[in-house]
Amino acid sequence: MSSPPQITDRAALLRHRSRATDAALFLHENARDEAQDRVMMVNKRFTAPAVITPFRRLWQSWRTDARLIADTPTLDLVENSHDLIVHSLCLHWADDPVGQLIQCRRALKADGLLIVTTLGGKTLGELRAALAEAEVEVSGGLSPRVMPMADIRDLGGLMQRAGFALPVADSLPLTVTYESALHLMRDLRAMGETNALQGRIREMTKRSVLLRAAEIYAASFEAEEGRVYASFETITLTGWAPDANQPKPLRPGSASHRLSEALGTTETPLKD
Repeated sequence: MSSPPQITDRAALLRHRSRATDAALFLHENARDEAQDRVMMVNKRFTAPAVITPFRRLWQSWRTDARLIADTPTLDLVENSHDLIVHSLCLHWADDPVGQLIQCRRALKADGLLIVTTLGGKTLGELRAALAEAEVEVSGGLSPRVMPMADIRDLGGLMQRAGFALPVADSLPLTVTYESALHLMRDLRAMGETNALQGRIREMTKRSVLLRAAEIYAASFEAEEGRVYASFETITLTGWAPDANQPKPLRPGSASHRLSEALGTTETPLKD
């Protein structure tokens, strides 16, 4: 089996994360809170949880019995050892996201729950557009600058490919305002989320490109009081390790009552 293409420069990603500051990790805090809320909504007692996260310190006060596991291509998971795994806001940097999910499924006991939070395709759309326009205008070409992120439909399909039962995908959009695009870029650096693409240009971005991108951003994505806005999207995936006692979908055509009867409406046949 061939290895997945290397999209992420893991060494650069680790350097960036090592410089992250807690004050800028609001996306990770939101993802943590979302996962915790999902756990509380499930009518089941979990006794062997694990959390996969690039920032373990954010999870240390959650549960004393939770294993905190580093975000690596090969996860430090033992087969059939957990009834709950939270994969927290790092799947978007994985070269092999399906492989990450399969490793989690194998580590789950039957009827164990996986909760994944990851950044979705609507994240930083404004910054992508401004940087692309500025670079073409100033340098006459384009280079990879922002990690490509999947949309909710594709991510939901990954859960099915990885063998999870009852998969669900939800999107939580978030709009944040900044003084300027340069302040947004500074915040991304403090999050550890700056460019770690393997195919990136290894030189410092020209100041003229950054300043032009900030001008384009301000003109195109202005918020109130002269600030600019930035879009983030957190996608939450949930799925269960297969178990014989889980509910199964009915066979098509096996319903004993019509939907119109349940809704109390009149059924109108479609024309041929």
